[in-house]
Amino acid sequence: MDTNVFFVVLLATFMHAIWNAMVKQHPDKVVAVSGIVFGHLPFSITAIILFPAPSMESVPYIIASAFIHQGYQWYLLNSYQIGDFTKVYPIARGSGPLVATVISIIFLGVLLDNFVILSIFLICIGIMIVGIFERNTFNNLKVITYSLLTGFFIGLYSLVDGYGARASLSAVSYMSWSFVLNSLIFPVLLKIKKKENVLKKVFKEGKKIFWIGGTLSYFIYIIIVWGFTKAPIPMVGALRESSIFFSIFIGYFFLKERITSTKLISIILIVLGVVGIKLA
Repeated sequence: MDTNVFFVVLLATFMHAIWNAMVKQHPDKVVAVSGIVFGHLPFSITAIILFPAPSMESVPYIIASAFIHQGYQWYLLNSYQIGDFTKVYPIARGSGPLVATVISIIFLGVLLDNFVILSIFLICIGIMIVGIFERNTFNNLKVITYSLLTGFFIGLYSLVDGYGARASLSAVSYMSWSFVLNSLIFPVLLKIKKKENVLKKVFKEGKKIFWIGGTLSYFIYIIIVWGFTKAPIPMVGALRESSIFFSIFIGYFFLKERITSTKLISIILIVLGVVGIKLA
């Protein structure tokens, strides 16, 4: 992977871990997730005003992305209802790049050499073991199933956004329109789940997540989508999810969490995978 792309994506990965720590600490995950979704709006609307509209070729991708994000958000919220953040998140985020890799190779004809596939696999396994073995999730099949379905939609929207941004020629314009559309559809999903007055709760209980988390998430994902236009999507996706590596250290230094033997194995696997992607 190109050095500039590698380090820019790695910087975004570190920032990704920061807003995820904010979500992790918030007691109401519906409010936290909603704060991120609606927190994309201020800069998205600003970008739509300032930047040229995306190309017509990218419009189907924008629409598809917004609806695929509903699937992601639906299963993420369902997962949080039956399992806590530390179980669900690593499984979902670790399985996403695997989905993107399999679809890319089998259905999209993307050629990845064995060294790259191994590097992606090491990162994904390193991430997932934190959720499966660290928290005794292995015996809870429902948590694993919902988390994997969340990961399926992560892999799917990553591919759609990568190809959509390439078609639009502007990651900023493409994602800003997608974020706005996602924010317009998301309240329908909340209504189906019978979650009332969520927006009011966001501004009452989740203002920090809305302004800080939403802003960080907006810029981070645009950087990631820009990376999708410069390198193979599965590689960038796997590198993005290595934010779990930084999350472990944030948890240790700021949240008083222990680095267990499982987390140590996770760190080693992720580092090996990240180095492999850089050398590829």
